[in-house]
Amino acid sequence: MFPFPVPLRRIPLAAGLALVLGHAPPPSELTARTAPLIAYPDVSAAIVAEECAAAIEEADAIVDGIVAVEDGNRTFENTLYPLHRLQDLLGQAFGKYAFLGYVSPDPDLREAARTQEEGLDKYTVDLGFREDVFDAVLAYSRTAEAAESTGERRRFLDFTLRDYRRNGFGRGPEVREEVQEMKRRLVELGLEYEQNLADWKDGIEVPPDRAGGLPEEYLAGLERRENGSYWVSLDYPDLFPFMANAEDGELRRALLEKSWNKGFPRNVELLEEAISLRDRIAKRLEYPSWNHYVIEVRMAGDPQRVFDFLEDLSRRVRPKLESDLAAMREPAEESDPDGQIDYWDWRFWNSQQMRTQFAVDPAEISKYFPLDRVLTGMFAITQEMFGLRYEEVSDPETWQEDVQLFEVRDTGTDERIGFFYTDLFPRDGKFGHAAAFPLRSGGTFDGRRQLPVSAIVANLTKPTEETPSLLTHEEVETLFHEFGHILHQVLTRAELTRFTGTETEHDFVEAPSQNLEHWIWAPEVLDRFAAHFETGEKMPREMIEGLVAAKQLNSGIRYLRQVYYATLDLRYHEAGERKNTTKIMEELHPICGFPALAGTHMQAGFGHLFGYDSSYYSYLWSKVFGDDMFTAFEEAGILNPEVGMRWRREIYEKGGTLDGDQLVRNFLGREPNNEAFLRDLGLEGE
Repeated sequence: MFPFPVPLRRIPLAAGLALVLGHAPPPSELTARTAPLIAYPDVSAAIVAEECAAAIEEADAIVDGIVAVEDGNRTFENTLYPLHRLQDLLGQAFGKYAFLGYVSPDPDLREAARTQEEGLDKYTVDLGFREDVFDAVLAYSRTAEAAESTGERRRFLDFTLRDYRRNGFGRGPEVREEVQEMKRRLVELGLEYEQNLADWKDGIEVPPDRAGGLPEEYLAGLERRENGSYWVSLDYPDLFPFMANAEDGELRRALLEKSWNKGFPRNVELLEEAISLRDRIAKRLEYPSWNHYVIEVRMAGDPQRVFDFLEDLSRRVRPKLESDLAAMREPAEESDPDGQIDYWDWRFWNSQQMRTQFAVDPAEISKYFPLDRVLTGMFAITQEMFGLRYEEVSDPETWQEDVQLFEVRDTGTDERIGFFYTDLFPRDGKFGHAAAFPLRSGGTFDGRRQLPVSAIVANLTKPTEETPSLLTHEEVETLFHEFGHILHQVLTRAELTRFTGTETEHDFVEAPSQNLEHWIWAPEVLDRFAAHFETGEKMPREMIEGLVAAKQLNSGIRYLRQVYYATLDLRYHEAGERKNTTKIMEELHPICGFPALAGTHMQAGFGHLFGYDSSYYSYLWSKVFGDDMFTAFEEAGILNPEVGMRWRREIYEKGGTLDGDQLVRNFLGREPNNEAFLRDLGLEGE
């Protein structure tokens, strides 16, 4: 009923950043609901177990209090408000303790935290099946007070009753018991799947004489083996630059094979069991499929709308993909008469095209994106646009020495708004992707606003002995995207935890972050912070213009790949209990323009299949709205603070208090359309 969100070395900040940010007081000077959580270094495996057990015990007491109220005396304050407190209590237990399973450098602590996350998740599942709590909520819904309720409180009641219906209330107890057990098992499967990916270590050895095309700065950051070879891991900062620059196609293929077998074979077994359970749950609740069950509460409403959307998009993008591949084959045929472009080739030839057609060398571009300057620019621009001030907290007590903590204040009122952590480099056992984790939600408790706390967790290019962290443009885009989630979580003004921050429909939640991605394609934005890490000289205007001009290069390949992933997810979750996920993957692979790579099992590492199941389409669906809303910035000036403040008030602060389509209409002042979306894909006039 209250799902936990799953997804989101100290950075040497630029000298100018301190002037922009200032410094916040240490956590000890703040009160319990305003402090940035806890002293993470003091947390042990035993403390994680004790505190999570204590949270569950306190949750039991809250539930007992709800049940004890006589039906004739039920009010929002004694029936629904405690559920709001309960969600916050369990969410903070995750944020303070179970979250460490994703980020702690200590493997024993990670294991203990994952165990407790499983316990918290199962408790949450069980809570959604408590018949006595359901009876209490139902009794309240029949009161005069409930009938007259409006706004968030009415929405909370409606959503809570909807949750119970979707857990089988209104059907027989045997149905609920079966669904409950299957949902508990899904918790186990999802956590084991994710743990397998976090613990997975693999890669390839690259002899120096086969390292042609790889930039010196990249090679300097790789581990060297005793035999002198470079070790290229599956971490994104190793993987993507290698695929984009390595001249040795056999090694590119070998690395891709390793990447697409991450988690195999165990994760395929876990996934197929999960798909089976999801289908059985849907059938027991009388839904045609898991897709129908999930999408019922999304903006799309019905799976057929999503299939139609993807099919239409595929039709529109297919000619662009074919022209993209044809353009790649021309230079490929000069070095290989066959001219075949395989999946492990396209990033390489994309880089070559960047250099030859747009005079943009991705390796040179990264020299203008040192992490400290990117953060400086991102922070300065978002502060200016949204009326904010970020202050670094001195001596934060974090889970790892590189992690930083920032306080967020309103520039007009000096009100303290919330906090966010930054944890940006890969390490063993750490969450392997990029995500924004809400560690403490906002909301109002006993008349006082609770300050939200979030963490941006990413795996960016690490510094070397010779150079600071130099980001690819793709990494800069990722950073802006995830920071959009951070702002969405931290700036919330919703009263109830259920609707704070990113607690929106799954197929809307990416739109605010996708909107922020647009900024790193704008020359006036790049001109603010893109500068050479050695000389401090700004990125040359012609380099910026070349980078922006290349935005739609191979967009057909990029977006049909997303259509493929989204379609694969939906096909996995169509009606039918047993699925051969590898066979389906191979059948659908031509959607993305390339044949499947024999012997690989990409689905074993497709983490979105837990958490975004039946929802991967959300990235494309929400991009339609994110792109449309960005037109307001384009029309008024991308860095127009008046539009920025309207965005803050209408999107970030509202969270999930309104449906996504209503949020879009309120911000735009009109009905949304897909014109900007198609234009951004290079399909204007389609």
